[in-house]
Amino acid sequence: MKFSIITPSFRNSAWLKLCIASVADQGVELEHLVQDSCSDDGTGDWLPHEARVKAFFEKDSGMYDAVNRGYRRATGDILAYLNCDEQYLPGALKTVQDYFEQNPHVEVLLAGSIVTDGDGKYICHRHSMVPNPRHIWFKFPILTSAIFIRRKVISERQIFFDTKWRDLGDFHWILALMKNNVPMGVSNEFTSSFADTGENMNLKPNAQREMAETRKMIPGWIKFLKPLWIVSHRLRRAAHGHFALKATSYAIYTKASPNQRVTIDVPKPTAVWWNRM
Repeated sequence: MKFSIITPSFRNSAWLKLCIASVADQGVELEHLVQDSCSDDGTGDWLPHEARVKAFFEKDSGMYDAVNRGYRRATGDILAYLNCDEQYLPGALKTVQDYFEQNPHVEVLLAGSIVTDGDGKYICHRHSMVPNPRHIWFKFPILTSAIFIRRKVISERQIFFDTKWRDLGDFHWILALMKNNVPMGVSNEFTSSFADTGENMNLKPNAQREMAETRKMIPGWIKFLKPLWIVSHRLRRAAHGHFALKATSYAIYTKASPNQRVTIDVPKPTAVWWNRM
């Protein structure tokens, strides 16, 4: 089972180096495709010489166009995309491989991510859940750093990202998966980390505009019952054990340690992302 990991890149040189390191040490058969939109921050000085990736330098129309380009080039059995400010945790892809081998009917795997700050310090754990068609409009239960798909989602179903959406492409892609009844499964394992730097795309003005546009698509009866769906979502998380976390640790690359993973102990983990409430 071969993996194809796609990383869209634009002016994220320092973060990209950490991302590449976290993919390269996974110990499974893989290719790492970096789609760089002609960055002018020095990325072009070193990325062409980075033997651990296949680098492509070409202007795109945004992150999701870059991911689509990578998916079209991919040769793996399992595909995923990992942003520059995200990493895979040790052994993540072996865990994903085992899951797909044991669950041949599942086409999309949703796993968990650990959220850190820009220095790698712990913020919270985020489990995934199969999205509920009512809850999803108010609570998106997935981080894309921990989504893995079988090749057929792209090659046969042709479910690519809609590049109309520059910031909310993930949300609308998940809606497309749901509309097409693509079989999804969930792993309680944590495969990835996401750095909440305060500069993430979904915090910027265009993302807010797209959110407003997306809200107009919510069916009236679903919008009317919003408080019910939010409570139901939280009860669903509780039923899945998301708030019953035990002491743990994780190992990631940081800007202070770009060549060796640093282990961070988490004596009191939380599932609550306080600054995104």
